[in-house]
Amino acid sequence: MEHDPYLWLEDVTGDEALDWVRARNAESLAELAETPRFADLRKDIRAVLDADDRIPYVARRGEYLYNFWQDAAHPRGLWRRTTLESYRTDEPDWRVLIDVDALAADEGENWVWQGPKVLRPGYDRCLVQLSRGGADATVVREFDLTSLTFVDDGFALDEAKSRIGWIDVDHVFVGTDFGDGAMTTSGYPRIAKRWRRGTPLSEATVVFEGKPDDVAVVAYHDPTPGYERDFVARAVDFYRTEFYLLGADDSLTRIEVPDDAEIDVEREWLLVETRSEWTIGEVSYPAGALLAIGFDDFLAGDRAFTVLFEPDEHTSLNYHDWTRNHLIIATLTDVKSRLDVLTPSEGWRKEPLAGVPDVGTADIRGTDPDHGDEFLLDVSGFTQPSMLHRGVIGGEFETLKRAPARFDAEGLDVRQHFAISDDGSHIPYFVVGAPESNGPTLLTGYGGFEISLTPSYSGIIGRSWLTRGGTYVVANIRGGGEYGPQWHQSVQKRNRLRVYEDFAAVARDLIERGITSPERLGIEGGSNGGLLTGVMLTRYPDLFGAVVSSVPLLDMLRYHLLLAGASWMAEYGDPDDAVDRDYLLKYSPYHNLAPDRTYPPTLVMTSTRDDRVHPGHARKMVARMREFGHDVRYYENIEGGHGGAADNEQRAVKWALVFEFLWQRLAR
Repeated sequence: MEHDPYLWLEDVTGDEALDWVRARNAESLAELAETPRFADLRKDIRAVLDADDRIPYVARRGEYLYNFWQDAAHPRGLWRRTTLESYRTDEPDWRVLIDVDALAADEGENWVWQGPKVLRPGYDRCLVQLSRGGADATVVREFDLTSLTFVDDGFALDEAKSRIGWIDVDHVFVGTDFGDGAMTTSGYPRIAKRWRRGTPLSEATVVFEGKPDDVAVVAYHDPTPGYERDFVARAVDFYRTEFYLLGADDSLTRIEVPDDAEIDVEREWLLVETRSEWTIGEVSYPAGALLAIGFDDFLAGDRAFTVLFEPDEHTSLNYHDWTRNHLIIATLTDVKSRLDVLTPSEGWRKEPLAGVPDVGTADIRGTDPDHGDEFLLDVSGFTQPSMLHRGVIGGEFETLKRAPARFDAEGLDVRQHFAISDDGSHIPYFVVGAPESNGPTLLTGYGGFEISLTPSYSGIIGRSWLTRGGTYVVANIRGGGEYGPQWHQSVQKRNRLRVYEDFAAVARDLIERGITSPERLGIEGGSNGGLLTGVMLTRYPDLFGAVVSSVPLLDMLRYHLLLAGASWMAEYGDPDDAVDRDYLLKYSPYHNLAPDRTYPPTLVMTSTRDDRVHPGHARKMVARMREFGHDVRYYENIEGGHGGAADNEQRAVKWALVFEFLWQRLAR
C-alpha cells in the first residue's frame, strides 16, 4: 500500500487529528464506561493502586531509604525518605522531599515524576527529572538533599530526551539537544559533553561525538572511592555498543569486547555478558555467558577470563547485582528464578543466596555496594502477594514488609505447560485460574527485545479478572530473554514470524487442552506486545474472541520514521531495505488489514504524550478498520507517555476499559 490516506493522523497535536481522537474517545466511553461493571472495575482497580498498605519500595542512598509514593491524595506523587530503623515499623516516619502535585499546581504544569540521579558518594545533591504528561523527554533541575530545596542557578536542562549524570559536585556529563545535529535519527543525544557548574551549557566541552544514525551516546562517571573512572558508550544500534575508557586528558581507550556484549566495571573487576559466541585464541565462550577478569589486567592484554555462568538448554542468566564484597547472579530455569552468591576469592566461590524462599519469583530490588553487603529481596508469585526482605550476605535476614492479598486466591492454581510451535520449538506458558475452568481466558505476551516475563502478583488482574471467573495466561514466546540471547536472536528481523507462530501455538494449545475456546479467548499486549496482538488480529483472527492492543507499533513500513522508531531497526529490520521491507510487509498489521475478512472485536489504546511509540500507529490502524467496517473501538489518553497513564485515576480508567471490553466480548 504505497498511498497512505491517513498520514494526517500522524500529526500528534494537530486540530483535525485531535478532533478525530476526541470523537473516538467519546464513542468508546459511551460503549464501555456507562455500565455498572465498569464503575465497579474502576473502583476495584483504583483501590489496588491507592491502597495505603502497599509495600513502599525503597532504594538506599547513604543513610536514607528513598521512596516515590502515589495515592488518592497525591496522584502525581511524593518523593520522600526515611531511615532503616523507621522503615522497619508499621508506620515509618517519612520526610517529604518533593510534592509533585504541589509543584505542578504552583507552576501550572502537568508534571510527571521521572526520577532522581543522586550524587555519590556524598548523597547531598541530585538531578531531578520531570516530564510533561509522562513523555520520555524531561526537564532536569538540581535539588539540594540537605536544605531540601531546588538549587538556584544549579544544573538545569530544558525539555529533551537528555542524558545527564554526576562527575562531582561541580561537574556533570551531559547529552541533550544542543541544537542542529545534536540528536541522532532515533531522537537521542549524539554528543556527550562535560559541563562545569556556573558556566552556560554552550561552553560545555565535547568529550565524544557519535554518528547521526547511531542510537545514542552517553558519557558516565564511576565514583567508587579508589576506582574513580570515566566511560563513554556509543550505541551503534539497539544491541551493539562500543565502550571506551575516558582518560584524564580525554583520550579514549576502546574496551575490546564484542560490540554486542554487555560490560560491567566494578572496582577491580570487569564482567562481560556475551550475546553471541566469543572466541579468544583457542577458547570459545557461548552466548549468554558471564565472564570475569581484572579490569586493569584486561586493558594490559590479559584474556584469561573466569566463567561465572554458562547457560544450558533450560537455564539462562537473568541479571546480576554487586554488593561491596560479593556478586549476586539471578538465573531462570524454565522461567523459574534462582539466586546465587559468588565471592571473588578462592576462585569465585559460589553458593545459594541464603534465606530465599523456594516459591514464586525472587528479585533483588536493591544493593548498596558503596557501604556493605546489604540486599533487598522481593518475593512474589501469580497468587502470592509480595514480601520484601532485607539481608546481609553472610549475616542477618529479615522480612521488612508483607503486602496483603488483594484478591481471594482460594481455588486458583498455577500450572506451566509447553506448546509446540510450527518449527517444533517448545514454548512455555503459565496458566492461572480454577483447574476445571474453561471460561473466559486472557492471554498476554511480549516477545521482543530480550525482555522476560516472569510470574508476579497483580492485584489488578486478580480483582478484575481472576476472582470474576476468568483464567489468565502468560506466554513466554521467543523474542524474550527467558532462555538467553539465542531465544531472542532466533526471531530477530527476517525470522520475526516465529514470534507470532509461537503465540498462535500457545492459543491453540489452550484450546486443545480444553482450557478455553476461540470465542472465549482474549489477548492483550502493549508496545511490542501491542504489535504482537495486532499481528494476531490480522494473521490468526479465527483463534480469538477479542483483541486489545495498547501503545502499539502497527505500521511496520514507517515505524523507523516516527519518534524513537529508528532505534529498533536492529530488532525488526530496515523498511528502506528491499528484502527487509518485503518481510515486514508480510506481518505489518496496518498493511494486512482486508475489507473482506472477519476480525474479532478490537480495542486499541494509546497516549497522545507517548513520545516513544508514535500514537499515529494506533490512530491509523483504527481509521483503516473503521473504513473497512470492522468491529473496533479506540481510546487515547491525552497524558501518560509510553505507560499510557500519568496517575492512578488514569491507570484505573484505562484498565477498567480493557476489562469491561473483555468481559463484554468473552463472557457471552
